[in-house]
Amino acid sequence: MYAGVDIGGTKVLAAVLDEHGQITEQLKFPTPQNYEEFLDVLAKAVANFKTREFIAAGVGMPATSIDRHEGRGLTFSNLPWLDVPIQSDLEKLFHCPVALENDAKLGALSEYNMLKSEFTKVLYITVSTGIGIGLVEDGLIDHSVGDSGGRIMYIEHAGNLVPWESVASGHAIVERFGKKAMDIRDDDTWKIIAHDLSRGMIELIALTEPQVIVIGGSVGTYFDRYGKFLEAELKKFETPLVKAPALRGAARPEEAVIYGCYDYAKQLYGNA
Repeated sequence: MYAGVDIGGTKVLAAVLDEHGQITEQLKFPTPQNYEEFLDVLAKAVANFKTREFIAAGVGMPATSIDRHEGRGLTFSNLPWLDVPIQSDLEKLFHCPVALENDAKLGALSEYNMLKSEFTKVLYITVSTGIGIGLVEDGLIDHSVGDSGGRIMYIEHAGNLVPWESVASGHAIVERFGKKAMDIRDDDTWKIIAHDLSRGMIELIALTEPQVIVIGGSVGTYFDRYGKFLEAELKKFETPLVKAPALRGAARPEEAVIYGCYDYAKQLYGNA
């Protein structure tokens, strides 16, 4: 059995997954702002699982800077944690090796595995409170892409250079339109959102040259409402050298990270 922990800015999902990647147990709880409190609450959650022994655990976290050699989360996008030894702490809790990674990268790995019969290079963009980015090629996460996501990518908006995340994230959508993505049904609003999403995606396409872009997160859940508008926006910027890749909504937009936790843990430690 494998364990997975998806640490979000507002909630944590801890799960047990079997050898085939099926969730057999899961628990959710609000994300504590204090790191020590997080460890305590997670330990109590894990104690409620029927499963006690794990081959390995995967952990996805909204970290904008990671020391992968030491297994430390240095800075986080929407948590006040700083330089926390999360890998060693969770290895003590789960009594097994822990595969630690940025959450968007794990989402990318999960969605890649759903598409690997069609594509070898997948760019995953998760649009929720913020914007996260992950790139997977031939089944391997590109660790050089995406930790800081859309907060460090700047686009032109209303005559100013602003962070992409401040314009196109789920939080930005609520601030601008007074509605969450789930409540937006008119094409005019979605056309504006698609335009804003495309501005950052154009830069990513030129830099990473993916075969397909997958949109996940809470906004990705409603891809069928704006996918055609987003495709049209990207087509406007095609050149003979840079073509717009295929576009897909995530197969598991709200659960990609927890399945990516399993995929990464099994990839690193499944044959140990």
